[in-house]
Amino acid sequence: MAGKDYYAILGVSKDASQDEIKKAYRSLAKKYHPDLNKEPGAEQKFKDVQEAYDILSDENKRRTYDQFGSAAFDNTAGAGGGFHGFADSFQDIDLDDIFGQIFGGRQRSRSSQGPRRGNDRFVRINISFMDSIQGKTVEFPIDYDKTCETCHGTGAKSAADIQTCPTCNGTGVVHKVVDAIFGRMEQRVTCPDCHGTGKITKNPCPDCRGKGYQHVKTKISVKIPAGISNGQQIRVKGYGEHGEKGGENGDLFIEVGVDPHNTFVRDGNDIHITIPISIVDAILGAVIEVPTVYGNADLKIPAGIQPNTILRMRGKGVKKGALAGDQYVNVNIKIPTKLTEDQKNLIRQFGDIETKKPAHESWFDRVKSKFGK
Repeated sequence: MAGKDYYAILGVSKDASQDEIKKAYRSLAKKYHPDLNKEPGAEQKFKDVQEAYDILSDENKRRTYDQFGSAAFDNTAGAGGGFHGFADSFQDIDLDDIFGQIFGGRQRSRSSQGPRRGNDRFVRINISFMDSIQGKTVEFPIDYDKTCETCHGTGAKSAADIQTCPTCNGTGVVHKVVDAIFGRMEQRVTCPDCHGTGKITKNPCPDCRGKGYQHVKTKISVKIPAGISNGQQIRVKGYGEHGEKGGENGDLFIEVGVDPHNTFVRDGNDIHITIPISIVDAILGAVIEVPTVYGNADLKIPAGIQPNTILRMRGKGVKKGALAGDQYVNVNIKIPTKLTEDQKNLIRQFGDIETKKPAHESWFDRVKSKFGK
């Protein structure tokens, strides 16, 4: 069976930086997370993405993978190949330790033997346009693995029940002699009894049964900050998946979707709006009241304004702290379709006056000149 291409799974190149790997992982984890994607095969893809990230985000594992491929991390790979006796525990080996033993360098324990933080979770909620402008506190149900309040995550009935592992004497590792690709050597592997923690539990906690956490269902309140944009995420610490070996929970990332508004259109922190005005106000000018996302405000219409002119209202856009965007008003001049005889006569009088003016002063001639007559 061909080995897994972890770079292809994350969609990054073999020389990708850790930032690129992390960015690709976050995007794919959110895309395929079982809480967000119910399509067939999404859960397996999520697991593949998680596996690829676990390997490539660890520089030691990445070097091992680049040299030996995914077979180095497959517990069954040693059954019929040249990795016999080596691949069985390869994932518990630190190559720096091996080279340190050969060349006399410094040895160190793998970080994976200690606490490991849980994975993050992703959910999406939708709020109204005005709630995104003004901010809102939302409450929604969630289930997660909460640190056991009885044992405080230790998994033991009491502090006296936590003892130093006699197999590894609290180091979390044991020494093992194997036939490896470098020849017969001694290697350090995770202790099989304490699984790298250096501690064993004599009597497990009766409430969590030794797990250190309990699966609970609850409701959480999350404050949506004023001015949040569509697609932004809010981080809620500690509501992700539970950690391993006493590690802290991952975090919950809430992606906020903002519903469109019938009147306002947002562009960054600026607001765009179209308003109708009468032909009289367009000709003579006026001060009119227009809506903004924070209430009505006065807007001065200059005399002789032309159709589709855009007026700027400084500071009337979205406010974020001390900063505020602007509101842009597209003026739509409404031409009346039904006139009384008195109104028609007044328009005719206006037309007669205009025709008697010199061409350069006539309003109609200036308009016709713009359209090539």
